[in-house]
Amino acid sequence: MHNNQNTPPPAGQQNFLPPGGGYQNLMAYQKAEIVYDATCYFTKRFFKKFDRTIDQMVQAARSGKQNIAEGSVVSSTSKEMELKLVNVARASLEELLVDYKDFARLNKIELLDKNDPRISHIRNLCRIKDGNYAIFKKYIESDDPDVVVNTIVTLIYTSQYLLSRLIKNLENDFLLNGGLRERMSKARTEVRKNQR
Repeated sequence: MHNNQNTPPPAGQQNFLPPGGGYQNLMAYQKAEIVYDATCYFTKRFFKKFDRTIDQMVQAARSGKQNIAEGSVVSSTSKEMELKLVNVARASLEELLVDYKDFARLNKIELLDKNDPRISHIRNLCRIKDGNYAIFKKYIESDDPDVVVNTIVTLIYTSQYLLSRLIKNLENDFLLNGGLRERMSKARTEVRKNQR
């Protein structure tokens, strides 16, 4: 399949399609992926095999991850769709967060304040560039359910924070550069100007 992104535009002309993809490098995606992996582990460990909650939590975690990826890929042709998908990702993670809070409440697990030293440590780990599941494994797979839940909840909060920042950046980019129609119009104007 021909890849238009690798074909340089004529001299003096810029591509009006910005590159899409690259979601693997987004910290929001990286954290959402850890949340998904952690949720798969968590639901197998703490719920009975055919509990419907397993599927609901795993699907919410998957939606958080997949919608970031899909939004990133469609970004080259639809900034509006990218924004919608990233918002869906954030909403899915909120749904997942409620499930973890319910589990904590029903199992008498205290959700620690973000300034608690144990949570501060997890938050510092979240700042590691290109972080992955292995960094959090000993906490996610701890023998202490309190540690497990607080770790995953902190990861979800971090993912949501990163998604909120991403949405703000996308909104600003749209205001400054417009969407596909504006880019196409600008590109046509440039071509006509160069032809004169």
